[in-house]
Amino acid sequence: MKFEIYKDKNGEWRWHLKAANHEKIATSGEGYKNKADALHAIELVKSSSHAPVEEI
Repeated sequence: MKFEIYKDKNGEWRWHLKAANHEKIATSGEGYKNKADALHAIELVKSSSHAPVEEI
């Protein structure tokens, strides 16, 4: 898996997570004005691997 970061057509930074088969399995869901903010969001996702799963 890998994260990819890019600028969208509005000039905002976004990211998505791709599986080994190149399918997108997660997206940022929002654009960030600063690349650093998008990178921070990626780090938050990476650090949440032990977050519990709740059925709602």
